[in-house]
Amino acid sequence: MSSRWVLIVALFFIVTADAEAAKLQPQTLRAWDAYAQLTEQRIASELNSSAGFLRIEFMPLPEAARTMQTIKGGRVAIQKMTTRAANGKEIDVPDGMMHHWLGAIFIPNIKLQTVIQWVQNYDQHQRYFKEVEQSKLVSRDGDTFKIFLRFVRKKVVTVHYNTHHTVVYRTHADDRVSSRSFTTRIAELEDPGTSSEKEKPIGDDSGFFWRLNSYWRLKEIDGGVVVECESISLSRSIPFGFGWLIKGFIESVPRESLESTLVSTRDGIKR
Repeated sequence: MSSRWVLIVALFFIVTADAEAAKLQPQTLRAWDAYAQLTEQRIASELNSSAGFLRIEFMPLPEAARTMQTIKGGRVAIQKMTTRAANGKEIDVPDGMMHHWLGAIFIPNIKLQTVIQWVQNYDQHQRYFKEVEQSKLVSRDGDTFKIFLRFVRKKVVTVHYNTHHTVVYRTHADDRVSSRSFTTRIAELEDPGTSSEKEKPIGDDSGFFWRLNSYWRLKEIDGGVVVECESISLSRSIPFGFGWLIKGFIESVPRESLESTLVSTRDGIKR
């Protein structure tokens, strides 16, 4: 991005950071709930299907082959996803934007249980993930984990968040495990790292990060473990007149975040 576009994007963030439109509205939250519910219904049907387990296994054969070739070659496979209503129409999100991505990576020469043990060591996530400044396991009840993560997201502007998540794991067989992670609280920080640091009112902030659900599938195959993550997140809408300029930029943030998470998972486990 040229310096001129960086300046324009930065001005967008500065101008809109405290705008009234950044308040999380009830209709936005209802759309989020509907979108997440439909997404989870499709994921559940795939996880319970005898036809496959990984999302890759439900792709058309040429696409599945290309994806496996990509991840076996050491790269991350990323694609944009869309969940539609029962009538096939896109789900309208008033005053908000839905960000839905699927990513996959391959970790060679590793066992599934090693990956699970590493991922569930939540107290150490700040050591491995660039976006995590602090991490803590709050509680565990069997396969259900409650965790705290302090996030930082940097792209033109830097924004910090205190976030709480619930993660539920499910073992399907000796060679396959899934998990569902959803945020229970997201608070953007004002003056982070200073003596005057405080949380902004929840849902009344810059609006860049309101919700996050992540759906993981891990399967051990010959030579290693395939790790998939499907994430959906919610942010504020783009003010009228800015869409042509900023939409692609806004959408790139959750995509890059997912890619960074997958690469950090692979590289952290290999180390």
